[in-house]
Amino acid sequence: MGTATATKIQPRLSSLDRINDYAEGVLSGAIVAGPHVRNACRRHFDDLEKGAERGLWFDVEAADRVFGFFENVLRLSEGQFEGLPFQLHPSQAFIVGSLFGWKRADGTRRFRRAYIEQGKGNGKSPMAGGIGLYGMLGDGEAGAQVYAAAAKREQAGILFADAVKMVRASPALAKRVEFSGGPGREYNMAHHASGSFFRPVSRDTGKSGSGPRPHFVLADEVHEMPDGKILEMLERGFKFRRQPLLFMITNSGSDRNSICWAEHEWAVRVAAGNREDNPDNAIAYLGEPIDDATFSYVCSLDEGDDPLNDPSCWAKANPLLGVTITEEYLAGVVAQAKNIPAKQNGILRLHFCVWTDADAAWMSREALEPLLADFDPAEHKGKEISVGLDLSQSRDITAAAFVAKTGEVEVEGIDKDGQVRRLVKPTFDAWIEAWTPGDTMHARADKDKIPYPVWASQGFIHAPSGQSISYRHVAQTLVEYARDYKIRMVAYDRYAYRRFEEDAAELGLTLPFVEHPQGGTKKGKPTPEMEEAAKGSGRVAEGLWFPGSLRLLEEAMLEGRVRLKRNPVLISALMSAVVEQDKWDNRWLAKQRSFNKIDAAVALVMAFGAANAMQVEKKPLVMRWI
Repeated sequence: MGTATATKIQPRLSSLDRINDYAEGVLSGAIVAGPHVRNACRRHFDDLEKGAERGLWFDVEAADRVFGFFENVLRLSEGQFEGLPFQLHPSQAFIVGSLFGWKRADGTRRFRRAYIEQGKGNGKSPMAGGIGLYGMLGDGEAGAQVYAAAAKREQAGILFADAVKMVRASPALAKRVEFSGGPGREYNMAHHASGSFFRPVSRDTGKSGSGPRPHFVLADEVHEMPDGKILEMLERGFKFRRQPLLFMITNSGSDRNSICWAEHEWAVRVAAGNREDNPDNAIAYLGEPIDDATFSYVCSLDEGDDPLNDPSCWAKANPLLGVTITEEYLAGVVAQAKNIPAKQNGILRLHFCVWTDADAAWMSREALEPLLADFDPAEHKGKEISVGLDLSQSRDITAAAFVAKTGEVEVEGIDKDGQVRRLVKPTFDAWIEAWTPGDTMHARADKDKIPYPVWASQGFIHAPSGQSISYRHVAQTLVEYARDYKIRMVAYDRYAYRRFEEDAAELGLTLPFVEHPQGGTKKGKPTPEMEEAAKGSGRVAEGLWFPGSLRLLEEAMLEGRVRLKRNPVLISALMSAVVEQDKWDNRWLAKQRSFNKIDAAVALVMAFGAANAMQVEKKPLVMRWI
């Protein structure tokens, strides 16, 4: 009779084992991490060794319980992970396990505040949503109030929507949670058995009644918050709870006078146990317990790291590299940063955890040169074109830009899951007409350091007689274009348009003029055609908007989908433009801060927005996957 062979079953690692394994991997260099994460790991081991002196202890069962909630109950809801259990990445296990495992002497949780700063696309919102659901359902808190908070309710709704989808994907949770609002429009989740709820915070929260009494607050994109008022208001309600939690997640920012920078700076100091060093640098670890109630996980690069040329440092800002975000995707955004300098700061900030504040030129010559061509616009006579019109001051440059669709091309793109896909997108030809007052161009050439007379003699700019530009010349040019082409839309800014309108009316010019504001704060009104098309496709109609038009032009230029007729007026404008942006990464061309006259570039952006507005309304810009 044979002898039975026993199969050895490996014991499942406890939560503390998993946390320790991650911290050891970081400190040994087996896991690539930045200086502040390394300090957070050093702090963890110091607290295991010395924390008892301050009444701190690690509750393995409590951490195991929350791990079980994430990995056995929660289900992910989108992309390649849809329907799968929420298997905590080692970095997430370190964060979640630390928050729920560390206790005070009285048995309540140690950490009341947590600051998490990571690159975009590293699963911050789903992790926060899971923590919020645990606070509502699994933390044993009667009447728990859980809030998702952000600078805008729409942003808070993104985090909340992640949590809603996870509940709907989990059979165990779906039968225990009640929703307010229809599918896709939920605004509240409730667990009636415990009298608890989870909702995105509204602007009116706390303005009436007794005010919020949060158990957990999940603050999303803290770098976008104009001040700390909403967090202060919600934290005031913590006095009603035994072990509340403020869980802050964010990308890096650009405003060092912001609430986000203050939280970042403090979190860096807390991880290092160092009150004195400059938090801009890899702070020296001193291990002083300066704030036992704050958990810190701040991703950053080391001094001397160059993410634009050395991919080996990417994981320091992206702990889930290879899981939720791919190297192919980051390589693509790095290429954008190199080709469009104006995008560089935003990319460094969002993807590589670099706090930035400097301006940069918009377009590099390397990106522009391959797009320049010497084609004849007459090739497009009889075809549909779109126009952008930048009407100048009396002694400046007035420019009109023209865009014609030429066909379609396959390009490589990145989908929302970071996967490389093949897309079909439209291609375009674009060119400009420009005017400047002939009587003053010699004097202004010396002042502006721009060769207006040379450009005029070569036919690149019109210089009619006079000390100011007559809009009649511009209107007459559009009359001629209307005769030879089918003008679908003329995008204009209100500045000086009334004077142009009078000249156009005298010439009997009737074209579909559509307002396209310059700058980043105002959108134009959608036309009835846009509203009708949007209604038919179930979308909300939007008017022309400079940040949107700029993004579409940049994509076409980077993907080689637009030919630009060679003209030094346009080249000078494109090479001189400087981008301005707000904290939501909406960007526009800033005339006052640019190096030279950029009217032709502004007109081109407006024309391209008009061309794509018509394209989007008639047929989606991304027509199909290959």
